Amino acid sequence: MQDEVDELIEAWARERSDLDLAPIAVFSRISRLAHHVDRARRQAFTAHAIELWEFDVLAALRRAGSPYELSPGRLLRENLVTSGTMTNRVDRLASRGLVERHPDPSDRRGVLVRLTPEGKEAVDGAFAALVQAERDLLAGLSDDDRAQLADLLRRLLLPFGD
Repeated sequence: MQDEVDELIEAWARERSDLDLAPIAVFSRISRLAHHVDRARRQAFTAHAIELWEFDVLAALRRAGSPYELSPGRLLRENLVTSGTMTNRVDRLASRGLVERHPDPSDRRGVLVRLTPEGKEAVDGAFAALVQAERDLLAGLSDDDRAQLADLLRRLLLPFGD
């Protein structure tokens, strides 16, 4: 069984037989798979009327557990964006009724961003659709194969701290 990457490697092997092309066999497939995952995510989120960046913020709040709130600083760390970007994102989500700001009871000058019931419904629906889409992408693998793949990818990512 051959795929496009095998054909690509064969062509490069003819032209550059001096190189070890084993990394290409792995990373070209990861790159192609990432494209399919990105498309599946966009479709899952679009079906629930949210964008990727919206999902990222809403998901951070949802994972925080009830009452589904975080400080803006914590949201910054969770989403790896600048404070200006996060302020803009929270403003846009608040205008859609997906989050609201509340005073921080432990810091009179601070605020907490809280998921609204509408925000919770949106992120829960999008997440369920995402899990199903990703399950479909893995349908050709057995449970053992999926576990092995997850372990191998974990080992590959550990040096990066991701």
